[in-house]
Amino acid sequence: MIEIRNVSKFYGAFQVLKNCNSSIARGEVVVICGPSGSGKSTFIKTMNGLETIDSGEIVVGNFRLAPGVTNLATLRRTVGMVFQNFELFPHLTVLSNVTIAQTKVLRRGKAEAEEKARSLLARVGLSAHLTKHPAQLSGGQQQRVAIARALALDPEVMLFDEPTSALDPEMVNEVLDVMTSLAKQGMTMVCVTHEMGFARGVANRVFFMDSGEIVETANAAAFFDHPKSERAKAFLAKILKH
Repeated sequence: MIEIRNVSKFYGAFQVLKNCNSSIARGEVVVICGPSGSGKSTFIKTMNGLETIDSGEIVVGNFRLAPGVTNLATLRRTVGMVFQNFELFPHLTVLSNVTIAQTKVLRRGKAEAEEKARSLLARVGLSAHLTKHPAQLSGGQQQRVAIARALALDPEVMLFDEPTSALDPEMVNEVLDVMTSLAKQGMTMVCVTHEMGFARGVANRVFFMDSGEIVETANAAAFFDHPKSERAKAFLAKILKH
């Protein structure tokens, strides 16, 4: 579903991604982890063109993304994304937040878009909150609205950039439960997260990044039980210590 080939990215003279290569199959769940500043968020944002690349190429389905490619609307209809900070429209209701992109991007009629939105909001457990505005919701509820909004465009791939990092601890599980459900239903997912329980229990594979490189790729059990690189061993020793 996704092929990443020799991808590099610079911020000025600083190289944030260094010749990254990976392949993600349709229906696979991949977790990207690593220390802060390792390039994880930049890497995942290259997959839908939110971050440009300076060399290499990324192929998502039939779309080839390379330096200079600008027709990103086609790509973004295939790839949904959920961010750290929800990015909902504060002046719109929950229902309208999930409806608006359908009518603007997919040109769906209002009735069809609202039916789709209601179905997705039920799926994430928010049917009772359709007329509320984001400020009236908890952080976990807002993030579930954001997931429903991304799903409303019928993506083939879902990207999650630390979707629980802005949440209070008691709200994390309600978002992870939705993500786990998506994974079980066969959605292709790429997740930057520090939630190692989710990574171990749900991911097919883990990409470990450090200093802009994919240092290690392994299935989840092998990564947590027998990391190969010294950098991955040191990382896991710190985050799993307690």
